[in-house]
Amino acid sequence: MRRPKYFTPKEVSVHNTLKDIWVSYLGKVYDLTPLLEENKGDVLLKPITECAGKDISHWFDPKTKDILTHVDPLTGCIKYYTPRGRFLHIPPPCPRTDWANDFGKPWWKDNRYEVGLLSAKTRWIRIINTLTSQEQMLEVCSEETLEEILQRYLCYNSHAASYTWKHNGVNLDMSKTLSENSIPEEDEFYCGSPECDLFSPSICLYFNDDLTEL
Repeated sequence: MRRPKYFTPKEVSVHNTLKDIWVSYLGKVYDLTPLLEENKGDVLLKPITECAGKDISHWFDPKTKDILTHVDPLTGCIKYYTPRGRFLHIPPPCPRTDWANDFGKPWWKDNRYEVGLLSAKTRWIRIINTLTSQEQMLEVCSEETLEEILQRYLCYNSHAASYTWKHNGVNLDMSKTLSENSIPEEDEFYCGSPECDLFSPSICLYFNDDLTEL
């Protein structure tokens, strides 16, 4: 079974335009760009586009995984709670003949838009290439294996797979996560500050004989 791809909140946040819109909710990440294309010009997209690149878990009931509901004070009926305004696939407050409800699944229940999982916790690590003495700070997902972190690092070193990855002189198991490799977490007090790199765990890369380019 293929492992899901994890994303940091920062990675989700860069997808914040009408032509490239992602959101996250209830621990998953969704690309809603096709939804906007299919419903271009619909005013009911406004609350969604206003939250482009953000987490909208507060829109949902974590137990039902559906949009929050409330009792309408005027009608006494249970209705979806949409304080930012009604949005796509939410029925109108009163019966209307022009509302098309033949869209099938509402977008928030349609897994076609799902692209991966939102990391529950991100970590900063410092990768040191002992051959070139180059250092690179990376924000990674705590759920990722070292092999998946290597994939993130390839844009800085296309031959990263030709190195042995070590922490404190011990070879790392690339199929395991940072914590599974007993790599301690950075000091949270300093993380996010200019001194973050001083307190982040270091992974040293030692060049092998072969030259592998992924």
